[in-house]
Amino acid sequence: MNARRAPLREPVTTGPFADMGIDARINANLAPMGLTEPTPIQAQSIPHIVQGTDLLGLAQTGTGKTAAFSLPMLTRLLAHGRKPDPRSCRALILAPTRELATQIATSVEGFAEGTPIRAFRVVGGASINVQIQRLERGVDVLIATPGRLIDLLDRHAVDLSKTEYLVLDEADQMLDIGFIHALRRIARTLPKTRQTLLFSATMPKLMEELAGTYLTDPIRVQANPPGRPADKIEQGVHFVNQGDKATLLSEYMSKHPGELAIVFGRTKYGSEKLAKLLDKWGFSVAAIHGNKSQGQRERALASFREGKTQVLVATDVAARGLDIPEVAHVYNFDLPNVAENYVHRIGRTARAGRDGRAVAFCAPSEIGELRDIEKAIKAKIPVIGGEAPPEAKPAPRGRGRGPGGNRGGNHGGARPGGEGAPKRRPSRRPSRRPKAEQHG
Repeated sequence: MNARRAPLREPVTTGPFADMGIDARINANLAPMGLTEPTPIQAQSIPHIVQGTDLLGLAQTGTGKTAAFSLPMLTRLLAHGRKPDPRSCRALILAPTRELATQIATSVEGFAEGTPIRAFRVVGGASINVQIQRLERGVDVLIATPGRLIDLLDRHAVDLSKTEYLVLDEADQMLDIGFIHALRRIARTLPKTRQTLLFSATMPKLMEELAGTYLTDPIRVQANPPGRPADKIEQGVHFVNQGDKATLLSEYMSKHPGELAIVFGRTKYGSEKLAKLLDKWGFSVAAIHGNKSQGQRERALASFREGKTQVLVATDVAARGLDIPEVAHVYNFDLPNVAENYVHRIGRTARAGRDGRAVAFCAPSEIGELRDIEKAIKAKIPVIGGEAPPEAKPAPRGRGRGPGGNRGGNHGGARPGGEGAPKRRPSRRPSRRPKAEQHG
């Protein structure tokens, strides 16, 4: 992230964001970015944050959480007006994935355009030496994944002792993928006197404990019930044998030529194989998963964002942080092991006030995952195709599975990912994604 240039727009001192206390220079950038009226989470959060209060914010994906914490934080940084010390940051924003960190950094840059605020993003997969060199001058806002920040702390490349603001975005996912120890270590390097903000779409028990540890007399705001998908997403489930999913996917996408779609798979290997198969069938496709380099991820996202690629096949590394309003369809090729991730996946569509469609392909072996998802969202997903297989009764304890105990029976062969149907795992268990998928 480069230093800010001279002001490009006249300060704006009127409007709903100005009324909540947002700096006039930042306010001038909002309308060109499509922000004219605050969303519920923004309207409830911004006044408290401007006043310096710690805050726990809960809202659905795609409802403007990034602006909810960025706008008041930038306003407070401008009000204090001091330069960052070398190798330090005045504000730290932690995100669980590279993609989300990149999205936040892009938004912060846009909000701060024409101000002295300097922001910088540090993530894994990029040159740490370049990042160390850039941090020598210090930055106002540092956006980081926990893994890379720990690497920089180990090399004494960054000093957090003077950090005034800490933001944990998608804190539930950071807990889900095992960042709790990294968060505790980072917290020990921060000053006790600071403003801390936690934002998330879901609220597991462990995050309540985390909030109690990190926040001081926080205000809790909840714009929408946590764990519920946005109302503008048209959901549906299509029952299909595992081996027939790729053909069914191609039929769905062929009905909507020219519209952007994200396809979620469960594994890196399976997602890569599916992307190659769709490419062979003539679709304009790219893939994002943990085996891709940072450069490959960024090029794939840029092509998709610009509409040059119309289909993005991804694992859950892309389930959060992708804010591309043109995404019209989300296809759950494989249902997620963790039920809450379904909400984040389909939240990639119906953004910025648009409508969107989410279709889940459910194989016989995935009935358990489907029921867990419906329990998590407190709603039945409408059936739009296929016929639900009878749900197997659990085998008696101590007797093995017995006849018919193999859930789902014959699934019609392996899917394009080259892997058999995954076994059902209860959604309450921690995610078993490989480290390459988890680490920032």
